[in-house]
Amino acid sequence: MEKRVFGNTGVAVPVIGQGTWQMEDDDAKAVIQALRAGLDLGLTHLDTAELYGHGRVEEELVAKAIEGRRDEVFLVSKVMPSNATRKGTVAACERSLKRLGTDRLDCYLLHWPGSHPLEGTVAAFEELVEAGKIRSWGVSNFGVEDLEEVLALAGRGRIACNQVLYHLEERAIEHEVLPWCESQGVAVVAYSPFGNGRFPSPTSAGGRVLASIAKAHGVTPFQVALQFLVRRPAVFAIPKASDVAHVRDNAGAASLKLTKEELQRIDAAFPRGDAPDELPVI
Repeated sequence: MEKRVFGNTGVAVPVIGQGTWQMEDDDAKAVIQALRAGLDLGLTHLDTAELYGHGRVEEELVAKAIEGRRDEVFLVSKVMPSNATRKGTVAACERSLKRLGTDRLDCYLLHWPGSHPLEGTVAAFEELVEAGKIRSWGVSNFGVEDLEEVLALAGRGRIACNQVLYHLEERAIEHEVLPWCESQGVAVVAYSPFGNGRFPSPTSAGGRVLASIAKAHGVTPFQVALQFLVRRPAVFAIPKASDVAHVRDNAGAASLKLTKEELQRIDAAFPRGDAPDELPVI
């Protein structure tokens, strides 16, 4: 499994990881089996959040998947904006740690910009780092203006990552957010890289391009899409997979090498469009 240094952390993290959003409604036994199979295949970047299933995903799925294997995992969770005061962030982290059955997180994120002052959230993150309860921290769904505010509060080198919506038909981050993160040494983590159920139809023009490239390499269109998204060194992806077959397919994307001509074909088939007024969030 290909690994890259995760932002300014100095830690090498798999370019393809595992997301757990909306897993609370899936078959628990199958999910745990899939997550553990992912770990076996090197998909050790495991992302979750207190929001997911109101804590059930952390406690009932992720905790069981990493039991006995914690040291293998780059474990990430998130605090909800409604909890993100200084005291609230610390308390939320403690609850996540308890649910996950661990004494530390490798990265802890603010799930999206909220109403509480970022100064308190950043102070809580630094307090948690000092206490050894998190090793790094970052944000999610942040546009450049919000990122600049966090940078002004924390200083360069403190924001580990920005987790954002990024898939073939939603490339808004390429206009401003991705270049900003690259310039500041901030990792970009793509959630819902298959579009959350909106993957290009095989009969669409873009779908046919993906199928053609996939056939040339003996891989799947999903693997081609993933490799396109992580083509830039700052980008990581955390696709959700609730069954072992899907996990194996995701893992295979890391070793795929697309040619310059193939990247250009995909770029043309899925144009990024105009710069948006706001960063899309789902």
